[in-house]
Amino acid sequence: MNIVVCVKHVPDAQSERTFQESDNTVDREAVDGLLSELDEYAVEEALKIVEAQGEGEVTVVTVGPAAAADAIKKALQMGADKGVHVQDDAIAGSDAAATSLVLAEAVKKASDGSPELVLTGMSSTDGVMGVVPAMMAERLGLPQVTYASELTLADGGVTIRRDGDTASETIEASLPALVSVTDQINEPRYPSFKGIMAAKKKPVETWSLEDLGVDASQVGLDAAWTKVVSFAKRPPREQGEIVTDEGDGGARLAEFLSAQKFL
Repeated sequence: MNIVVCVKHVPDAQSERTFQESDNTVDREAVDGLLSELDEYAVEEALKIVEAQGEGEVTVVTVGPAAAADAIKKALQMGADKGVHVQDDAIAGSDAAATSLVLAEAVKKASDGSPELVLTGMSSTDGVMGVVPAMMAERLGLPQVTYASELTLADGGVTIRRDGDTASETIEASLPALVSVTDQINEPRYPSFKGIMAAKKKPVETWSLEDLGVDASQVGLDAAWTKVVSFAKRPPREQGEIVTDEGDGGARLAEFLSAQKFL
């Protein structure tokens, strides 16, 4: 089976992230970037499927500036077979709707118009909107099964388990399909030395909007349906109250929790 995995290069969640004052877009140059941790689960699941079937190919697709190539590099080191990097200055500032358009066209081109299975993470760790998979499925005309904690392929279809707060659902769809996975589905592998060396020889194609047949007027900040209107730095944390237990610590703690409406 040939699987396309869509991934994103995001600012490190451990760093101090902020926005650019000029246009209120995420400042991606002030902090280190990496492959979105949630997308690693999608890459791992694709690799597991191909390994279980004993045949197939995993293609990783990303959209972003030059630095986004690092996301593809990490996926190739994990074991993906090839990568596609959509890089075009006009894409800067695109929202979820425009991103889904570019990704959908890239998936079509990468799979010769007929993807067998498209995998994504459940959300990016920067925008955290979680709507791009659904938008891509609509553009590709594929059934979507989202938030998979377990995935099984059989008899020309895909079955997932989606775990909610109060129950788990089993959902089936025919292939080809688009599936987004959660961080409960597997444990992503660490790239081995062999994988790191092998990744250097794996093919990576770079495509522009023109290569995909996407008009530049459909993407970018000016075409965005959603924009950040304003932002402010998070206020510093205040020092909490220290309670010295003199025999009444439990009661004082209960009073505090009750006052904060936690009890």
